[in-house]
Amino acid sequence: MSFRFVRGNPQAPKGHAIFYATSSVDSRAVFCTYCVVPPTPLSLAKYLPSFLAAQLPPEELRQATNVPVMPIPPMLEEGRSLEQLRVLAERRDDDLCDLGTVNARDEAARMQLVAEGCQEYGLLYVKYMQSAGELPTLEEAGEEELPALDELDAEELLLQSMTDRQRLAELGKLVGMARYALEGRDSGLLQETRRKMQRIARFLPEKYRASDLLAAAFTPGDRGARLAELYMERGLKLADEEYAEIPRIDRAIRELQETIDQQ
Repeated sequence: MSFRFVRGNPQAPKGHAIFYATSSVDSRAVFCTYCVVPPTPLSLAKYLPSFLAAQLPPEELRQATNVPVMPIPPMLEEGRSLEQLRVLAERRDDDLCDLGTVNARDEAARMQLVAEGCQEYGLLYVKYMQSAGELPTLEEAGEEELPALDELDAEELLLQSMTDRQRLAELGKLVGMARYALEGRDSGLLQETRRKMQRIARFLPEKYRASDLLAAAFTPGDRGARLAELYMERGLKLADEEYAEIPRIDRAIRELQETIDQQ
């Protein structure tokens, strides 16, 4: 990713910045978002109703505990011209950062670029605050006491900003990769694909049965491939609220699973 300060100082970021990228097809089309590093630790978990917090899995609750950098919105959106963004940044005293170019039709790429920009900007901010004595260094305090900015994960931010349907679509791509790796007996690719799928699955509610999808995706043979296809279809029908189709798919899953278990 190309990350460049157009306004502001990368050695002393303000903690709030306008991000923009130009279309890879038409340089006159500009996409932008806003990035904020909260001046104090922000815990979303604190604002959850107690009955809801009690129902959240520990992993999801941990993710809501610390919000190191916030892109608002999480995707680059088309709106203002570059000159308007320059004037706006000047009036608001914001940093202005150029993220490079992006495919305007690729929503995942527009989210990914924001996530990577937040990672870069957050790391610069932490480094600056540490040098100014506003944050302890790793030597002065345990790593647990530092904000999570130094561990900010672009992929994690991207997954958080996706809808359930987008996460399912990403899983669908990886199912194809898993089947390819199985047929080619590529253990390295299998391991990496499994890791990616497990990471996405953590962000999906239990109703999508992501763990069952993963098990099917890595089951050798045509029956495993068909079972994974059924779980994918089921998840997408749920995401699209086509509930009438679910009983039919569940019945097909049960029948196929029985034949696999009998092998």
